[in-house]
Amino acid sequence: MRSQVMSVSSVRLFRLALGTLLMLVGTALLVARGIAWLDLEPRMLRALEGGALCALGTALGAVPVLVIRNMPVTVADTLLGFGAGVMLAATAFSLIIPGLDAAQAIGFTPWGAGALVSAGLLAGAFCLFLIDLRVGRASPEALMVQDGQPVVAARVWLFVAAIIAHNIPEGMAIGVSAGGGMPDADSLAMGIALQDVPEGLVIALVLAGAGMHRFKAFLIGAASGLVEPLAALICAWLVNVAQLLLPLGLACAAGAMLLVVTQEIIPESRSNGNHRLASLGLCIGFCLMMVMDTAMS
Repeated sequence: MRSQVMSVSSVRLFRLALGTLLMLVGTALLVARGIAWLDLEPRMLRALEGGALCALGTALGAVPVLVIRNMPVTVADTLLGFGAGVMLAATAFSLIIPGLDAAQAIGFTPWGAGALVSAGLLAGAFCLFLIDLRVGRASPEALMVQDGQPVVAARVWLFVAAIIAHNIPEGMAIGVSAGGGMPDADSLAMGIALQDVPEGLVIALVLAGAGMHRFKAFLIGAASGLVEPLAALICAWLVNVAQLLLPLGLACAAGAMLLVVTQEIIPESRSNGNHRLASLGLCIGFCLMMVMDTAMS
């Protein structure tokens, strides 16, 4: 009898996950049609499409939480390492190198281009560092419901807030690349979308593991990527305002992403002792993004 109940429950969960997946695909098609109807400048449209692709990657990553509650630690650490490798390669090949080329194209010497990109990189890292400080100092009382009882532990909400904040530089990178007409903007968007899949899953699994309903955890995990198309659109518009903002914007996004990788993702992927698997995932992710960047540029 108990096995029959578990079987029925599993079938229901599978149907829910499949239905949600189909809903996401249908929504993505509708959004794509809606974007096509917008009368946007081509570079702005490219940035919005890239940001929407990343948001879809995050939402797709959150779907499995409807079926499973826990992921094997080894798999989670390997995926985190993979995401770190993708972001490191994107930082180098899609942001820093094009930023140096863009600076020289508007008249900077190689030394001047290096100094400009370095300044932008440090500024981006410092801005994200300030965001991390702000999130880390948030009062747990501010994360409780009205009766004073937390639905989910405050530290879990802080983790979710940090992940959402870290999506901003990814959207910035897409917007700056697309707004500046960079040839590798599409490969950058695809690489970040690929990295966002395990990120969406991690958020949803953390919330579900903390006691939140599966579907609500999925919705929050999926919604965490919505900041990316917004950041992409804003940064694409800013780059069109002034040429100097292109190398600076690329460098700022690179600095923010570099800080995310070194301060959050790599340490987290090694926190459970799976150093070798995390390193292997990092190498695979780096190589995959490098190939995508060179082949699609």
